[in-house]
Amino acid sequence: MTDTHTPDARLAALRHWLESHAAAQGLQPDTLTPVSGDASFRRYFRIQAPGGARIVMDAPPPQENCGPFVDIAQRLAAAGLRVPAILAQDLDQGFLLLTDLGPQTFYEAIQAGQTRDDTAWQQHMRGALRALTQLQQCPTDGLPVYDQARLRQELDLFPQWYLRTHLGHAPGADAQAALDRLFDLLAGQAAAQPRVFVHRDYHSPNLMMGPGAPDFPPGVIDFQDALLGPISYDIASLVMDARTTWDEPQQLDWAIRYWEYARAAQLPVPADFAQFHQQYEWMGLQRNLRILGVFARLSHRDGKHHYLDHMPRVQAYVRQVAGRYTVFHPLLRLLDQAEQVPLQNGYSF
Repeated sequence: MTDTHTPDARLAALRHWLESHAAAQGLQPDTLTPVSGDASFRRYFRIQAPGGARIVMDAPPPQENCGPFVDIAQRLAAAGLRVPAILAQDLDQGFLLLTDLGPQTFYEAIQAGQTRDDTAWQQHMRGALRALTQLQQCPTDGLPVYDQARLRQELDLFPQWYLRTHLGHAPGADAQAALDRLFDLLAGQAAAQPRVFVHRDYHSPNLMMGPGAPDFPPGVIDFQDALLGPISYDIASLVMDARTTWDEPQQLDWAIRYWEYARAAQLPVPADFAQFHQQYEWMGLQRNLRILGVFARLSHRDGKHHYLDHMPRVQAYVRQVAGRYTVFHPLLRLLDQAEQVPLQNGYSF
């Protein structure tokens, strides 16, 4: 019996499936080329057709489930967002044929030096902020809830994988107790926020460069893990992007613009921006502590060492927030010890 779980066997099965749709979809099977993988088991390919390129998703069951992708794509499309249309599907095998939203993500455009500081780039980002307010108004029936228990559980990745496995630093009893108190605080604050549709990774690798004027609408991808959760989660993901460094003035500018768009859309953000600023920064701290654990796990457990390249950026975001609020100073002290940062004058704990 053929083991269809191995990559080569999956690729053979995928090619066979595409051939069965070649005539109806106008596909050219010999043009199949890899596009990317991600932190999960999913892989993506591009295939040519007379009407333009198509994207093929390979999401092997039982590790992956294409059902949520199909469901969320339909919700987002109904809300007017640019998302891949599903041209063919085989949920049992884990194969999807999708429309291609273009060759470049926001992240790839930044890496290529095509954007970042110019006016057009700011317009693309404003398009992403407007799209986020559309996304947050999508129906949430049946979505998993990003509740306090889940938010709190995620934070355990930080001491387990980042501190102990990656840095070789086991927190003492007092330090662990302090971490537990801070984790409870972060999870509780996030869970107390109004809940909306949450993409969960709304940042530069998952936004496709759009067609430009007049609205600069981005393409939105990788949305299959959507949840019902805190309203500040996705804006924190965007302005504290784990793949792209944004300085604080730029973070603040985009956060204010988002807050204005959200207020105009009657989304449940606080009337006082200062309150919202604290909410999304604390939300960003929860997310970035989790990400440090995830990146460490991807390297040490899964051999995906390139995620370590982004770790200094995430560390800086953690320190940015922890340094602003006295309640998180014990976290700074723990990080200084674990990361072996020289003690500097002015710290008080």
